[in-house]
Amino acid sequence: MRSIQRSLSLRIWHAARDIALAWGRIFYLAAMVWVLLLSPSTYRWQSLRPILQRMYKDTASILLGFTILAALICLVITRIVVVTAISYGLSRYALEMVIRVLVLELIPLTAALFVAMRCTIPNATELALIRQSGEWDARQSRGEALMRLEVLPRVISGLYACVTLAALSCVVALVTAYIGVYGFTLAGLPGYTRMFGHVFNPSVTLVFVLKTWLSSWAVAIIPVATGLYAHRTHRQMRPGEELSGLARMFAVLLMIELASLMGNYY
Repeated sequence: MRSIQRSLSLRIWHAARDIALAWGRIFYLAAMVWVLLLSPSTYRWQSLRPILQRMYKDTASILLGFTILAALICLVITRIVVVTAISYGLSRYALEMVIRVLVLELIPLTAALFVAMRCTIPNATELALIRQSGEWDARQSRGEALMRLEVLPRVISGLYACVTLAALSCVVALVTAYIGVYGFTLAGLPGYTRMFGHVFNPSVTLVFVLKTWLSSWAVAIIPVATGLYAHRTHRQMRPGEELSGLARMFAVLLMIELASLMGNYY
């Protein structure tokens, strides 16, 4: 019995230690990125070029696909909300509900998840393969600044892609919501802009900007930290470590979403 209790307490201790170590590495990487961003040497052409190349490569490759996906999602949700509101006699509130559901809640989260699946998680896998192959240690022994050349471009690219897709998808959502309600006419534009200004008051706008910014950081930092600092056995990542990184990322996104809901509606 004592051996079972001792084994259980040891497992709990190891689990708590691994969790604390994982979050410590995430915060350490975030602090390191901020230090590099504030460093003037980062903005020299030799260091800035890989960042710009990575930003263009990651964002341009997913821009068209996400725009089409966002337009389809917005059209479907707009139609569902409008038809449901009309059936319950709430047609005057239909457009406001569409804007709140799409722009305030769904679009930033969708953009963050899309960037995670298409950009930051594959970038983290690339870093993990560099570490596994021994290339990281070899280049580091030659004095190369790998945090600036390999890690920083991937993190900044994730941030840029997430913010860009969120901004683009908001425009797409506003256009598709207008077309879904009023059709191809400018008659409803005055009322639409007045309703938009009513929804996006200063407090809601601040919550929206903070939500998008924090979601972008979570998507950009957590997968990269998982791939960069993962434990390895026999030159491979420890089983379940990638899933743990994804679970941490989803947990952070969920907390950000809950905080934004509280800020908007409480």
